[in-house]
Order: sequence, then C-alpha cells, then structure tokens
Amino acid sequence: MLKRLPILCVALLALAACSHDSGNHNAPAPAAASTSNATSAPADAASSTTTTPATTPATSASTSPATSASTSPAAAGSVAAPKTAAAAAPFVDNGKWVEGKNYFRIKPAQPTSHPGKIEVTEVFSYGCPACNAFHKTVDQIAKSLPAGAVMNYLPASFRPDENWPMYQRAFYAAQAMGVASKTQDAMFDAIWKTGELATDNLTTGQLKPRAAWPTIQDAAKFYAKYGANPKEFVAVAHSFSVNVKMKRADELVKAYGVEGTPTMIVDGKYRYGPSSAGGYAQTVELTQWLVSKVAAGK
Repeated sequence: MLKRLPILCVALLALAACSHDSGNHNAPAPAAASTSNATSAPADAASSTTTTPATTPATSASTSPATSASTSPAAAGSVAAPKTAAAAAPFVDNGKWVEGKNYFRIKPAQPTSHPGKIEVTEVFSYGCPACNAFHKTVDQIAKSLPAGAVMNYLPASFRPDENWPMYQRAFYAAQAMGVASKTQDAMFDAIWKTGELATDNLTTGQLKPRAAWPTIQDAAKFYAKYGANPKEFVAVAHSFSVNVKMKRADELVKAYGVEGTPTMIVDGKYRYGPSSAGGYAQTVELTQWLVSKVAAGK
C-alpha cells in the first residue's frame, strides 16, 4: 500500500477543499470569510485542488453521466427556502463576478429535480473537513434564498478511502425516513466535534484503522435520536431505492465536473466554490447573484 501523502484539502485564500486525490486527512480549522474583492480570487477549489481525478473513485469511471439522473428528487436532498423569503433581487451585471474565474459554466447544463424552482446544490460529504468548516455558511445560503429557489444537498462518495460512501448511504437513508433535513448540522457535529461517527482520530488527525470506522449500523444509532427506527434505518440504507439514489448522485457529481468538496451548483448550470468566490461571505453573495441571473433567464 502506498504511504498516504498529505491530502489535497489545501488552503486557498485560507479556504480548504477535499479533492478526489487520496492522502492524509487532517481537518483544517474553519476559515474566516475573505474580505477581498471576489474578482481577484483564483480558480474555484473544485478545479484547482487537483489536476487529475482519482483512479479509484467510488463512482464508476466507465459510467457516462446520465443527464436524466437529476430529473428525480432521488438525485439530491432538498430543503425549500423559507416561506418568508423575498423575491429574487433584480439581476445586475456590474462586472464583479467573472465567468471562468469566479464561477464556471457546466456543459452541458444538467436538468434539475425541481421544475419551476431554481435549484441551489451543495456537493459535500460529512466526512470532508472542508465541508464541516463550510456548512454554517451553507445554512446562511439556504436562509438567504428567494421564494422561487430550493436548497439541495448532494453527497459525494469519491473518497472510499475515507469512508465517504457510508456517509452518502446514511444521508439517503435518513432522507427516505424523513430525518435528513433536521440532522444536517448534527451529523457534522457527530463526526467533527463529538467523534461519535468519526472516521478520523480527532486528536491526531489521522484515519482510524479500517476496523474502527463507523458503520451504517452506527449511523442508525445516531439517527435513532431523531426518531428513526435503527433496524428499519439499516434496511432502508441497503434498499434498492437508496442504491439507485447513490448511483445517480455519483453520476451527477461527474456530470457537474466536480473534483473537490465543497462545491456549489446553481440550477445545473453554474459551478463554483468558496475559493473562486473569494471567501465564505462572498460565496453567499455569489449564490444570490447567480440565482438572480437564472431568474432573469441568463
């Protein structure tokens, strides 16, 4: 087995992203939002943290992205924007956000799973330390969406060497049992604060021995605190429908061109991340701008 090299959860503008490449998994501290102008940001984390995809990702390298994969809600978890949300702001292009620098066009654009809504998706993993640092900002994004938008969560599995497929399976089982929306933040805490579902040793920052990794049965015990029957949870987690959702999620991650997490997607058309936006706060702003861009038919 190759010695594990330092992971490409590297800091760009003091922001980190977990890439396809394997390596050491030291969790970075949450970064403060950059106050620099977003137009000076480097390429987004999803495209700049690695130059080549993993040779053994959880997704099948031979599977072509199915453009129909996202036509069903099975492709991602969703949380509607608050009912009190305002209408989308008028679209104004003042040159602040630059395509190819701050955000990237997805070619071809992917169909969304919420007709009539503008879909904002975070591609993430509970096992990604950069996603843990970013998830409170995602909460802000969800709360900031206008009435015509919906928040999605698309769990990635491309780090089987860090137990991401189990976390992906747990998400879809929780979604099927109606507890995913109220446990999103709690799952991050169970991994990165209490260590209840941690694959890493939180003291050393190194992976635990594989035999000590949390299992879907351990996840079931966690979700039992939120009303899920543990035996039913495990059965649902291994069901045909969850397997289909996982496959579709893997296809969407590939179709979006995602190479690292966290990555944001707006309406299947635009891809960006905290690094390309220029900071956490700028990611919220860029999301709002792209939503208004889509609402204006751009």
